[in-house]
Amino acid sequence: QVQVAESGGGLVQAGGSLRLSCAASRIIFDINAMGWHRQAPGKQRELVAVIISGGRINYADSVKGRFTISRDNAKNTVYLQMNSLEPEDTAVYYCNVRSGVRNGPQYDYWGQGTQVTVSS
Repeated sequence: QVQVAESGGGLVQAGGSLRLSCAASRIIFDINAMGWHRQAPGKQRELVAVIISGGRINYADSVKGRFTISRDNAKNTVYLQMNSLEPEDTAVYYCNVRSGVRNGPQYDYWGQGTQVTVSS
């Protein structure tokens, strides 16, 4: 069973920084994308940032210029460096790993979530 483990959440003041980490283990097939989503109270889960196989990166408009996603392929680990945090960034952050064979079905695996709270 694939395991996805996040770490690095916490409480920070507005303008501060946090770094989230996510490690995937027991991966059988290729990892085709690794990314971060978040869900704030009363809102739907939304994509924050994703690295797709080949190196393409997508960010939500609300975090562009403030957040940076990176990946260590050797460790099956993805990071999210969050700078200039705002109270609106408060949410539970979930790591997502998409794995599968080329041109075959893809499977999404999720971490348990890590709380990020930004105080004003």
